[in-house]
Amino acid sequence: MRMVLEGISKKVGAEPWLYSMSLVLQSNAVTVLLGATQAGKTSLMRVMAGLDAPTQGRVLVDDRDVTGVPVRLRDVAMVYQQFINYPSMTVARNIASPLLLRKESNVDQRVLEIAKRLHIDMYLDRLPAELSGGQQQRVALARALAKKAPLMLLDEPLVNLDYKLREELREELSALFAAGESTVVYATTEPGEALLLGGYTAVLDQGELLQYGPTAEVFHRPASLRVARAFSDPPMNLLLCDRVPRGVCLRAKQGGLEVPLAEWSDGDPSNATPVTMGLRASALRVHAQPGDVALTGTVELAEISGSDTFVHTHSVVGNLVAQLTGVHYFELGAPVTLHFSPANIYLFDASGALRLAPARSAGK
Repeated sequence: MRMVLEGISKKVGAEPWLYSMSLVLQSNAVTVLLGATQAGKTSLMRVMAGLDAPTQGRVLVDDRDVTGVPVRLRDVAMVYQQFINYPSMTVARNIASPLLLRKESNVDQRVLEIAKRLHIDMYLDRLPAELSGGQQQRVALARALAKKAPLMLLDEPLVNLDYKLREELREELSALFAAGESTVVYATTEPGEALLLGGYTAVLDQGELLQYGPTAEVFHRPASLRVARAFSDPPMNLLLCDRVPRGVCLRAKQGGLEVPLAEWSDGDPSNATPVTMGLRASALRVHAQPGDVALTGTVELAEISGSDTFVHTHSVVGNLVAQLTGVHYFELGAPVTLHFSPANIYLFDASGALRLAPARSAGK
């Protein structure tokens, strides 16, 4: 299925919920809608599904104008945070319902296969009310997967699950989506989830579509500061600096700290204008490598999350967060020196547009 949104916007009263945007969904692939709460993800999905009509613009499905066609007349599978199950049916019957409507064969086998993938096969004889919220969410997700609709809309479907189960199901969903049986739209607030699912990513912020493209490309080459902020977890470190003939000069407490750069995206390094340097937390290290720039500071907080340690520091150029692989221990207030390679920095001009990205991102 090929869906095209042409200049669609959505207002509720005088308040804009979606600003004018155009988007072409890639057929039989995953498109991730990435953005914070109230970025417009759910509003956009409701327009895609036919639950809401756009205030302006058109929705095309396989070159047919379906603007305003209600959801009951479309072949769409949906799972929202507020999951919906049939309360009088068992889990097995809930999952089987779309298969029975299509009068498919081997229904029991198909139900069991999907239930095992979502780790709910032990609950098939129970009613939804006998399950936890996370288990009920998985039942709703299983029913949507069983439907095999041309368009599948998933609005943060794993949000009610615990951390470990979310990690497991993300991998399962990635494998299911890779089969390419449906055009999938998946909304999330988590950049890591977008990277894991791959496919394509549309970054939304306050009802605006900021950037759309292959997920790896959007991550490595954010078109603007707004995209960089939205597509970084933890948030990208942003530092003010000035352009100098051989690179940029970070504004430090005492004087400046020069960072040499081999090339500029606009080919004019001599114009001494202010720019913003972006540095992902994962690009900072505690051990120096040849050519690194060193930033001294003190530890304000060190927190261990999974297999990573996040070190919050107050440095000579401002507050920084470093993401270190493995478990590390730091004393609060202890001196620390963070190192980074100039090859890993992003530069944004005064308007917030990307001017320079790491060279390695171009082909990855």
